[in-house]
Amino acid sequence: MFRTLALIATVSVLLTGCVTSSPPQSEIPAPTQQSPTATAAPVPSTPPPPTAVAAVFDTTLYSIDEADSLWVVVDKLRRLSPKKYVPKSLTTMNVPHAYTPILRRDAAKAYLKMFRAARRDGINLVVQSGYRSYSSQVSVYNGWVASIGRNAADLQSARPGHSEHQIGLSVDIAAANRVCTIQACFGRTPEGKWLMHNAPRFGWHLRYPKGKTSITGYIYEPWHWRYVGVELAVELSLTPKITLEEFFGLPAAPNYAK
Repeated sequence: MFRTLALIATVSVLLTGCVTSSPPQSEIPAPTQQSPTATAAPVPSTPPPPTAVAAVFDTTLYSIDEADSLWVVVDKLRRLSPKKYVPKSLTTMNVPHAYTPILRRDAAKAYLKMFRAARRDGINLVVQSGYRSYSSQVSVYNGWVASIGRNAADLQSARPGHSEHQIGLSVDIAAANRVCTIQACFGRTPEGKWLMHNAPRFGWHLRYPKGKTSITGYIYEPWHWRYVGVELAVELSLTPKITLEEFFGLPAAPNYAK
């Protein structure tokens, strides 16, 4: 075997002519230093990193049809099913309030975090209204109808079975000093401005923005905030005044179906 290897090496030398060896280190000439010309372009030592591509938001993460879903969309064309739906995990919060501050547990935790952050910034929030049952919404809606008529009531209050308050994920917020409670001017108060700038990072979305009555069916309500989770709330905040209907590609719902 060793003789065969030696024979192969000999043939290799004969074919290549000779085997060269590296000269001693001291015999290797130093590279010649050349001044670059004025027009020479620098050659990058490494290729540039690839351009980052933003990930597409996954709008199918949660259902928009199921009443228990974090992203369920309720409007004048999308009634809750069942219409007398009751959330499974309701809890009462220990916070300043006008009416008993009940929300679904995940929304309650998020509200408490937001309430404490606001207080650290000198902003004192009050829960005006949280969860309302189907029967409670019957009373609220009928009260508006008796006060201002059905057409006007439909712009400010949902009919039973169509209310976001019934899913336990929405809260009407007021200022502790009661300035502009349940009025459009709440958006200009320190409390309203703080919510606009900060609520999304706690998972809250302004459900009925200004100028979108033709989409939502409701007047501008700077006091009405819907919990959708931090991920979606932040995504929605990237597009000013966007509605859930627009984001999920749903039909506008200015009126109830006949």
